[in-house]
Amino acid sequence: MNPLPAVIDAYRTCELATLTKDGSPVAWPTSGLRLDDGTFLLTTSLGYPQKAYNIRRDGRVALLFSEPAASGLEAPEQILVRGVATCPEEIFTEPVGDLARLWALLMERQPSSQKYLNWPTNKMTDFYYMRLKIIVAPAEVVTRPLPAAANAVAGSALIGAEVLAQYPSVVLIAVDAQGAPVLVRTTVSAEADGYRVEVPEDVQVAEGPAGLLVHRHDEKLSNLHNANVRGSLAADEKGWLLRPTKLVEPGQRSKASVLDPIRIGRECQATTRRYLERRNLTRPSIPWDAYRAIRAQLPKN
Repeated sequence: MNPLPAVIDAYRTCELATLTKDGSPVAWPTSGLRLDDGTFLLTTSLGYPQKAYNIRRDGRVALLFSEPAASGLEAPEQILVRGVATCPEEIFTEPVGDLARLWALLMERQPSSQKYLNWPTNKMTDFYYMRLKIIVAPAEVVTRPLPAAANAVAGSALIGAEVLAQYPSVVLIAVDAQGAPVLVRTTVSAEADGYRVEVPEDVQVAEGPAGLLVHRHDEKLSNLHNANVRGSLAADEKGWLLRPTKLVEPGQRSKASVLDPIRIGRECQATTRRYLERRNLTRPSIPWDAYRAIRAQLPKN
């Protein structure tokens, strides 16, 4: 029996890499569902539509299952899935079919998300239930060991070093010679002008725009944080060096503030309004009772 499906199902999150308009790779953590036909169902809310825009321009994507927190797995490997994704324009608000399965899984694994169904919170978080569906068709699946060493960046003045120092490993976001995204969980060390990246010999990466992703969650997919250190990857006599140019923290900041949830909510509402206005769409209504029915059927903690 192939053990990979069970391992993939146990992972609470994966990293999804897409390509921007100029071909730069970007990646963020997400949660999805492995379907019976071997494809993967992911979604993104209208509050975070950038990955949908990227996929509609260029469907080449990579998924990496590499953060085993809360999975219950012992000594798991990282699993890289590369393939092609589609993301139609249709906005899904009804939790039916595979989407119902995904919503039930998310609510069970992330109990804190259930509060979005309560009044008056649901008046401010309806965008969370306006979803764009992403289907990933795998073309390649590769397993590798997770890194045994740890990042060595403490005390560095490089961009993003203070954030990276909080994590034992990073996910390298790069492209191959054909410009398709590549992901691998690895470690970095700080040098004078960049991050020395340990790239396994069997990982084919090319010079150019690249990044380092870090993210975390607890046993109940709470206390979230994610960040990207973006820059340029180049080869030299010692291997691969990423010269950072920018730190991006779209959600909760590494130096958390009590105002972060308010800021995030306002940004997502504004992004949702723009998405709908640019398409001359009215704001969809959310069938709250259908979601509450799913919540009511979940095991009680």
